Amino acid sequence: MEKVVVGMSGGVDSSVTAYLLKDQGYEVEGVSFVLYEARLKNLFSGCCSLESIDDARRTAGHIGLKHTVIDLREEFLEQVIEPFIDAYKKGITPNPCILCNKHIKFPHLLKIAAQKDAAYIATGHYARVIDNELKKGIDARKDQSYVLYVLRQEELSRLALPLGVKTKQEVREIAKMLNLPAAKRPESQEICFIGDKSYCTFMEGLAEKMEGRIIDVETGETLGSHKGIHLYTIGQRKRMGIAVGKPLYVAGIDPAQNAIYIGPREAAMRRAFEVEEINWLVSKAELGNRRIGETEQRQLGESVFLRFPDSPIPRFNSFSFRAKVKIRSTMRDEPATITAVGDDLAEVVYDEPQWAPAPGQSAVFYDGDTVLGGGIIRSSR
Repeated sequence: MEKVVVGMSGGVDSSVTAYLLKDQGYEVEGVSFVLYEARLKNLFSGCCSLESIDDARRTAGHIGLKHTVIDLREEFLEQVIEPFIDAYKKGITPNPCILCNKHIKFPHLLKIAAQKDAAYIATGHYARVIDNELKKGIDARKDQSYVLYVLRQEELSRLALPLGVKTKQEVREIAKMLNLPAAKRPESQEICFIGDKSYCTFMEGLAEKMEGRIIDVETGETLGSHKGIHLYTIGQRKRMGIAVGKPLYVAGIDPAQNAIYIGPREAAMRRAFEVEEINWLVSKAELGNRRIGETEQRQLGESVFLRFPDSPIPRFNSFSFRAKVKIRSTMRDEPATITAVGDDLAEVVYDEPQWAPAPGQSAVFYDGDTVLGGGIIRSSR
C-alpha cells in the first residue's frame, strides 16, 4: 500500500482530500502547519489557526488517520510575511498564497514525505496533474491552478489533487455525508495571516507613514496627499479621500517620488507588461512548437519589441508564441502574445487591454487547460 502525506488545514477541502485518498486505498497521514503566532491566540478561524488545526486533528481521528503538527512560524515569517510587507512598502502587490506554496507548503510536504517514506504528497487544491502537467480543475469557479504555477517538476510528479475532478458542491456534500468536523466551516481567508483585518489595517502598524502626493494621471495636477504608498495597489478605488464627482482609481505608483497616480477606470487598463522569475512547466522544445513567425506577430498588432524600448531585457535568444494569460486567480484567462527571453524573462501583450495588472502580481500562461508557466509582473505600460 503506497503512502501519501496530505496537507490538512482543517478546512473542508483538505479534509475531503484525505478521505478520498484513503477511500482509494492509500495509506494516508495528515500534516498541519502552524504558520503564524497570532493564530495560536485563537483570534480568528482562518486556515491553520488554532481552531482549524484542532479541526484537522479531529478530522484525522474521525477518518482514522495519523496526524502530525509541524511548527513553521519562523520560516513563514521570513519567507512570506516579511516579503509581503517589504513589497507593499515598495509599491508592489504581492500574492502571499503563491509565496507560501513556493517556499513553505510544498517544499515541506516533500521533506515530510521523505521522512515518512511516502510516495506522494496531496493538498485540497482544485486543479489536476496529468502526466506531470498541471491543469485546471473542472470546477471553473474554484480552479486554483493559478496559485500552483510555482511548483517544480519534483513536486508535480509526486502530487495528488483528488479535488481537481470535483466541484465545490460535491465536496461539501461528501463532507456532510461523512459528518466531518469541517463540513460547515466557512471558506478560509484570502490572506490567512491577516484574518478579519484589511491589508491596510495590517500594514498600518508595520510600515512607516510617509506622506506623498496623489496626482491626476491625465493632468499632472496634485489632488491631495496620501499617508504611504504601502496602503495602495493598482486598480484600487476606495480610501482615496478625494471627492471629484466621479470614480477614480489608482493607475500608477511611483516609489521613487512617493507618489500615487489616479484617474478614470481606463487609466488602469494595460495591454502589455514584463514578467520575471518565470517558472516554466513545459520544456523549451514544447514552447518552441508554439512559436509564431514575424509576419503573424505583425498581424497581431504593435511589435512586442517596440513596447518597451528602454527595457533592460536583452533581445537575443527570444521567440514569441500564443497563449492565454491570467493575472489574478479570479479572472478569466485572455489571449495574448508572449515573447520568452532567455530562461526566466518574458513580455506579454494582450489582444485587448486588461484591468489593472500590477507589479508583484503573477501572470500565468495557459494552453487550454494546461499551465505552461508563469512569473511575476515587473512593469506594465
